[in-house]
Amino acid sequence: MRQFIKEKLPKPIVAGIRNGRDFIHRIPELPGAYFHPWRRASMAGLVKLKNKYHGERCFIIGNGPSLKNTDLTLLRNEYTFGMNRIYLIFPELGFSTTFFVSINDLVIQQTAQDIQALTIPKFIAWRSHQWLQPIDDLYFLYTTYTEPKFSKNITGRLWEGATVTYVALQIAFYLGFREVILIGVDHSFKTQGKPNETVISQGDDPNHFNSQYFGKGFRWQLPDLETSELAYRMAKEEYVRDGRKVVDATVGGKLTVFPKVDYQRLF
Repeated sequence: MRQFIKEKLPKPIVAGIRNGRDFIHRIPELPGAYFHPWRRASMAGLVKLKNKYHGERCFIIGNGPSLKNTDLTLLRNEYTFGMNRIYLIFPELGFSTTFFVSINDLVIQQTAQDIQALTIPKFIAWRSHQWLQPIDDLYFLYTTYTEPKFSKNITGRLWEGATVTYVALQIAFYLGFREVILIGVDHSFKTQGKPNETVISQGDDPNHFNSQYFGKGFRWQLPDLETSELAYRMAKEEYVRDGRKVVDATVGGKLTVFPKVDYQRLF
Protein backbone atom coordinates (compact mmCIF):
# COMPACT_ATOMS: atom_id res chain seq x y z
CA MET A 1 0.00 0.00 0.00
CA ARG A 2 2.79 2.43 0.90
CA GLN A 3 4.52 1.81 -2.45
CA PHE A 4 1.19 2.19 -4.29
CA ILE A 5 0.62 5.60 -2.67
CA LYS A 6 4.10 6.74 -3.66
CA GLU A 7 3.62 5.65 -7.27
CA LYS A 8 0.03 6.76 -7.89
CA LEU A 9 -0.36 10.02 -5.99
CA PRO A 10 1.29 13.32 -7.00
CA LYS A 11 4.44 14.10 -5.05
CA PRO A 12 2.97 17.19 -3.31
CA ILE A 13 0.13 15.04 -1.93
CA VAL A 14 2.54 12.31 -0.79
CA ALA A 15 4.67 14.95 0.91
CA GLY A 16 1.58 16.39 2.60
CA ILE A 17 0.57 12.97 3.93
CA ARG A 18 4.08 12.35 5.20
CA ASN A 19 4.34 15.76 6.83
CA GLY A 20 0.94 15.31 8.45
CA ARG A 21 2.04 11.99 9.90
CA ASP A 22 5.26 13.57 11.12
CA PHE A 23 3.31 16.38 12.78
CA ILE A 24 1.04 13.90 14.56
CA HIS A 25 4.13 12.07 15.78
CA ARG A 26 5.44 15.31 17.30
CA ILE A 27 2.22 16.37 19.06
CA PRO A 28 3.23 14.98 22.49
CA GLU A 29 6.42 17.08 22.36
CA LEU A 30 4.83 20.37 21.39
CA PRO A 31 3.58 21.78 24.73
CA GLY A 32 6.94 21.48 26.46
CA ALA A 33 8.93 22.41 23.37
CA TYR A 34 7.20 25.79 23.17
CA PHE A 35 5.79 26.57 26.60
CA HIS A 36 8.03 25.01 29.25
CA PRO A 37 9.75 27.80 31.25
CA TRP A 38 13.20 26.44 30.39
CA ARG A 39 12.41 26.45 26.69
CA ARG A 40 10.83 29.90 26.89
CA ALA A 41 14.03 31.21 28.51
CA SER A 42 16.13 29.51 25.82
CA MET A 43 14.03 31.00 23.05
CA ALA A 44 14.44 34.48 24.51
CA GLY A 45 18.18 33.96 24.78
CA LEU A 46 18.45 32.68 21.23
CA VAL A 47 16.72 35.80 19.89
CA LYS A 48 19.58 37.86 21.31
CA LEU A 49 22.10 35.74 19.39
CA LYS A 50 20.54 36.24 15.96
CA ASN A 51 23.17 37.62 13.53
CA LYS A 52 25.50 38.40 16.43
CA TYR A 53 28.43 37.16 14.32
CA HIS A 54 27.27 38.61 11.02
CA GLY A 55 29.94 38.38 8.30
CA GLU A 56 32.40 36.32 10.35
CA ARG A 57 33.80 32.89 9.56
CA CYS A 58 33.68 29.87 11.83
CA PHE A 59 34.87 26.29 11.99
CA ILE A 60 32.60 23.35 12.74
CA ILE A 61 34.77 20.62 14.20
CA GLY A 62 33.69 17.04 13.66
CA ASN A 63 35.12 14.27 15.80
CA GLY A 64 36.70 11.99 13.21
CA PRO A 65 40.17 10.43 13.44
CA SER A 66 41.42 13.04 10.96
CA LEU A 67 41.61 15.51 13.84
CA LYS A 68 44.78 13.71 14.86
CA ASN A 69 46.29 14.92 11.57
CA THR A 70 44.92 18.47 11.85
CA ASP A 71 46.78 21.31 13.55
CA LEU A 72 43.99 22.51 15.83
CA THR A 73 46.25 25.05 17.55
CA LEU A 74 45.60 27.29 14.54
CA LEU A 75 42.03 27.69 15.77
CA ARG A 76 42.89 29.45 19.03
CA ASN A 77 41.62 32.82 17.80
CA GLU A 78 38.85 31.51 15.53
CA TYR A 79 35.14 31.01 16.19
CA THR A 80 34.59 27.28 16.57
CA PHE A 81 31.76 24.82 17.15
CA GLY A 82 32.60 21.63 19.00
CA MET A 83 30.20 18.72 19.28
CA ASN A 84 29.43 15.78 21.57
CA ARG A 85 32.67 14.65 23.29
CA ILE A 86 34.97 17.21 21.67
CA TYR A 87 35.88 18.40 25.17
CA LEU A 88 38.15 15.36 25.51
CA ILE A 89 40.68 17.26 23.39
CA PHE A 90 40.48 20.56 25.32
CA PRO A 91 43.27 19.74 27.82
CA GLU A 92 45.64 18.90 24.97
CA LEU A 93 44.76 22.09 23.08
CA GLY A 94 44.90 24.42 26.04
CA PHE A 95 41.66 26.10 24.97
CA SER A 96 38.05 25.16 24.30
CA THR A 97 35.78 25.67 21.33
CA THR A 98 33.67 28.84 21.23
CA PHE A 99 30.40 26.90 21.19
CA PHE A 100 29.24 23.38 22.03
CA VAL A 101 26.42 21.38 20.39
CA SER A 102 24.91 18.01 21.33
CA ILE A 103 21.55 16.55 20.34
CA ASN A 104 21.82 12.77 20.72
CA ASP A 105 19.92 11.41 23.73
CA LEU A 106 22.36 8.60 24.43
CA VAL A 107 25.39 10.89 24.30
CA ILE A 108 23.83 13.51 26.54
CA GLN A 109 22.50 11.01 29.06
CA GLN A 110 25.92 9.38 29.49
CA THR A 111 27.94 12.62 29.55
CA ALA A 112 25.52 15.03 31.24
CA GLN A 113 27.90 15.96 34.06
CA ASP A 114 30.69 16.75 31.59
CA ILE A 115 28.36 18.89 29.47
CA GLN A 116 26.94 20.73 32.47
CA ALA A 117 30.46 21.65 33.59
CA LEU A 118 31.46 23.27 30.28
CA THR A 119 31.83 27.04 30.59
CA ILE A 120 30.98 27.91 26.98
CA PRO A 121 27.60 28.46 25.28
CA LYS A 122 25.91 25.08 24.90
CA PHE A 123 23.15 24.15 22.45
CA ILE A 124 21.36 21.01 23.61
CA ALA A 125 18.34 19.02 22.38
CA TRP A 126 15.24 19.78 24.42
CA ARG A 127 14.45 16.04 24.66
CA SER A 128 17.46 15.68 26.94
CA HIS A 129 16.53 18.38 29.46
CA GLN A 130 15.80 15.69 32.03
CA TRP A 131 19.54 15.13 32.47
CA LEU A 132 20.62 18.78 32.67
CA GLN A 133 19.88 21.89 34.68
CA PRO A 134 19.26 25.31 33.10
CA ILE A 135 22.10 27.83 33.33
CA ASP A 136 22.70 31.13 31.57
CA ASP A 137 24.83 29.75 28.74
CA LEU A 138 22.77 26.65 27.99
CA TYR A 139 20.19 26.84 25.19
CA PHE A 140 17.62 24.09 24.72
CA LEU A 141 16.80 23.49 21.05
CA TYR A 142 13.63 21.81 19.82
CA THR A 143 15.13 19.23 17.45
CA THR A 144 13.28 16.36 15.76
CA TYR A 145 13.98 13.31 13.63
CA THR A 146 11.10 13.96 11.23
CA GLU A 147 10.17 16.18 8.28
CA PRO A 148 13.43 17.28 6.58
CA LYS A 149 14.03 21.02 6.52
CA PHE A 150 16.76 23.62 6.96
CA SER A 151 15.68 26.04 9.66
CA LYS A 152 16.85 29.65 9.53
CA ASN A 153 15.21 30.34 12.88
CA ILE A 154 16.56 28.08 15.62
CA THR A 155 14.04 29.29 18.20
CA GLY A 156 11.55 26.92 16.53
CA ARG A 157 11.88 23.36 15.30
CA LEU A 158 15.11 22.06 13.78
CA TRP A 159 15.48 18.87 11.79
CA GLU A 160 18.46 16.85 13.00
CA GLY A 161 19.42 15.41 9.63
CA ALA A 162 20.92 12.32 11.31
CA THR A 163 23.99 14.28 12.39
CA VAL A 164 24.79 16.92 14.97
CA THR A 165 26.90 18.66 12.32
CA TYR A 166 23.73 19.59 10.44
CA VAL A 167 22.27 21.19 13.55
CA ALA A 168 25.52 23.12 14.01
CA LEU A 169 25.20 24.38 10.42
CA GLN A 170 21.71 25.70 11.19
CA ILE A 171 22.96 27.40 14.36
CA ALA A 172 25.88 28.98 12.51
CA PHE A 173 23.50 30.32 9.87
CA TYR A 174 21.23 31.85 12.51
CA LEU A 175 24.19 33.45 14.30
CA GLY A 176 25.12 35.16 11.03
CA PHE A 177 28.37 33.46 10.05
CA ARG A 178 29.24 34.15 6.42
CA GLU A 179 31.63 31.25 5.88
CA VAL A 180 31.60 27.88 7.61
CA ILE A 181 34.59 25.56 7.39
CA LEU A 182 34.20 21.89 8.25
CA ILE A 183 37.07 19.91 9.72
CA GLY A 184 37.13 16.48 11.28
CA VAL A 185 33.99 15.50 9.35
CA ASP A 186 35.46 12.26 8.03
CA HIS A 187 32.07 10.90 6.92
CA SER A 188 33.26 7.32 7.26
CA PHE A 189 33.05 4.75 10.05
CA LYS A 190 34.87 1.49 10.57
CA THR A 191 32.02 0.13 12.66
CA GLN A 192 29.31 -1.15 10.32
CA GLY A 193 25.65 -2.02 10.84
CA LYS A 194 22.08 -0.84 10.39
CA PRO A 195 21.81 2.99 10.40
CA ASN A 196 20.56 4.44 13.70
CA GLU A 197 20.80 1.07 15.46
CA THR A 198 21.88 1.34 19.10
CA VAL A 199 25.03 -0.62 19.91
CA ILE A 200 27.32 -0.97 22.92
CA SER A 201 31.02 -0.40 22.34
CA GLN A 202 33.09 -3.49 23.06
CA GLY A 203 36.48 -1.78 23.22
CA ASP A 204 38.50 1.18 21.97
CA ASP A 205 36.72 3.52 19.57
CA PRO A 206 38.20 3.42 16.02
CA ASN A 207 35.75 5.99 14.63
CA HIS A 208 36.76 9.15 16.48
CA PHE A 209 39.84 11.17 17.43
CA ASN A 210 40.07 9.58 20.88
CA SER A 211 39.93 5.83 21.54
CA GLN A 212 37.80 6.53 24.63
CA TYR A 213 35.33 8.77 22.76
CA PHE A 214 32.77 5.95 22.65
CA GLY A 215 34.90 3.58 24.70
CA LYS A 216 34.03 0.17 26.09
CA GLY A 217 30.49 0.05 27.49
CA PHE A 218 29.35 3.30 25.86
CA ARG A 219 25.94 3.10 24.15
CA TRP A 220 25.71 4.89 20.80
CA GLN A 221 23.83 4.82 17.51
CA LEU A 222 25.34 3.78 14.21
CA PRO A 223 25.54 6.57 11.62
CA ASP A 224 23.03 7.20 8.86
CA LEU A 225 25.33 8.63 6.20
CA GLU A 226 22.68 8.66 3.47
CA THR A 227 20.32 10.89 5.47
CA SER A 228 23.15 13.12 6.60
CA GLU A 229 24.19 13.67 2.97
CA LEU A 230 20.64 14.73 2.17
CA ALA A 231 20.83 17.18 5.05
CA TYR A 232 24.20 18.54 3.96
CA ARG A 233 22.88 19.21 0.47
CA MET A 234 19.98 21.15 1.94
CA ALA A 235 22.40 23.21 4.03
CA LYS A 236 24.61 23.90 1.02
CA GLU A 237 21.64 25.16 -1.00
CA GLU A 238 20.48 27.53 1.74
CA TYR A 239 23.95 28.96 2.35
CA VAL A 240 24.52 29.55 -1.36
CA ARG A 241 21.07 31.06 -1.78
CA ASP A 242 21.89 33.59 0.93
CA GLY A 243 25.31 34.48 -0.50
CA ARG A 244 27.23 32.48 2.08
CA LYS A 245 29.26 29.29 1.80
CA VAL A 246 30.27 26.06 3.47
CA VAL A 247 33.59 24.46 2.59
CA ASP A 248 35.22 21.24 3.72
CA ALA A 249 38.79 21.27 5.00
CA THR A 250 38.70 17.80 6.56
CA VAL A 251 42.01 16.02 6.05
CA GLY A 252 41.22 12.96 3.92
CA GLY A 253 37.46 13.27 4.48
CA LYS A 254 35.02 11.21 2.39
CA LEU A 255 32.22 13.79 2.23
CA THR A 256 31.77 15.15 -1.31
CA VAL A 257 28.86 17.58 -0.85
CA PHE A 258 30.87 20.73 -0.12
CA PRO A 259 33.82 22.26 -2.00
CA LYS A 260 37.17 21.04 -0.69
CA VAL A 261 39.81 23.47 0.59
CA ASP A 262 43.30 23.04 2.00
CA TYR A 263 43.19 23.51 5.76
CA GLN A 264 46.68 25.00 6.08
CA ARG A 265 46.02 27.63 3.41
CA LEU A 266 43.09 29.04 5.38
CA PHE A 267 45.55 30.77 7.68
